[in-house]
Amino acid sequence: MANYPVVVYGASGYTGMLIMDWLIDQNIGFTAVGRSAARIKEMMAQRVVRLESAKYEIIEAEHDVDSLVNAFKGAKVVCNTVGPFIKFGLVAVEAALKAGCHHLDTTGEQEYIRNVRDQFGEQYRQAGLLVSPSLSYMYTFVEIAAELALETHGIDTLETVTLARGPRGVGAGVTVGSTASIFEMYRSEACYLWENELVPHAPDASFNFTSPDFMEPVFGLPWGGTSLPIYFEKDSRVRACVSGVGFYDNPVMKTVHALGQKWEAEYKDLPAEQQDEVIKQIVDSTTPAMPPRERTTIQRSVDFAIGRGQLAAVRATVRGVTPYISTGALQVAGVMKLLDNDINCVGFASGSKAFGHRYLLGFLEQRGLATATVETL
Repeated sequence: MANYPVVVYGASGYTGMLIMDWLIDQNIGFTAVGRSAARIKEMMAQRVVRLESAKYEIIEAEHDVDSLVNAFKGAKVVCNTVGPFIKFGLVAVEAALKAGCHHLDTTGEQEYIRNVRDQFGEQYRQAGLLVSPSLSYMYTFVEIAAELALETHGIDTLETVTLARGPRGVGAGVTVGSTASIFEMYRSEACYLWENELVPHAPDASFNFTSPDFMEPVFGLPWGGTSLPIYFEKDSRVRACVSGVGFYDNPVMKTVHALGQKWEAEYKDLPAEQQDEVIKQIVDSTTPAMPPRERTTIQRSVDFAIGRGQLAAVRATVRGVTPYISTGALQVAGVMKLLDNDINCVGFASGSKAFGHRYLLGFLEQRGLATATVETL
């Protein structure tokens, strides 16, 4: 049973430790939960900043509902980083609900997010709790941009783009956990929103994004569709939303695209057990070590939303640094609102809708992690 208000589940992982960094920075006590207490303790000693001043405990728990309910009970918020979420996420969502906790996570896996909405959204609402997937750099920065664009009257169509920069080299900066999530997404439809309905992307869909921030177009992918079409599906302001992700100064997206084409050609129709083995082999071939701590001189990002109406057109851009560190900051920005009982809604909702996109942007701006501009087109 947790003795502190926040649980970090998946505490030995990279993102979990960055969430802990920000909890310590805000003097918020937390319970670190995972399958191996020894592993959590080892990794925290190596990677968590200011651990000597932290208020925390470690609980070991198996990944099943009953074990996690026992570990989460007593807390108010669960920050979940255990993926791939399509395989593991719903167990933690159910456990958090039964333990009486709000649930935040970091993923943009569309099938998982739809399942959370359809299976647990109403139950969380009735319990007076929030369940908010994808509170993380890759989805929240661009959602903030989309919400800024929607502040212009008449905007009803969105095109959103997430562009990040990291270390050069194929796969650089992609963790083992995120690699597994990428390949799990091949088994699910990646959808965009068109005329208020979710429409599957073509299996080999790709983009060439153009931005005044760069000299050349940036190659990108639907990246599973991202969470935005799901969040805007039932938003009366929005009729269409197409989202994509690219990495500039890094060829990883072309590699992922080639693997996606190989999946469609060779693996798509295999039995699930054989697909599991294919994914395991690919994940095992990645470097298991955690990436180094990010640097503002290397890890930078440009996220923008182009909004259009019948006559209106606007571009909102959020420029940022250190995406993983920013993910930890966003999670704790949400935690602070939840601990203060200061949220806009309960049930299933995005971070921007639950906490306010202006609040999240301000939190990032005050800490030197992001800045935003809006221009009329």
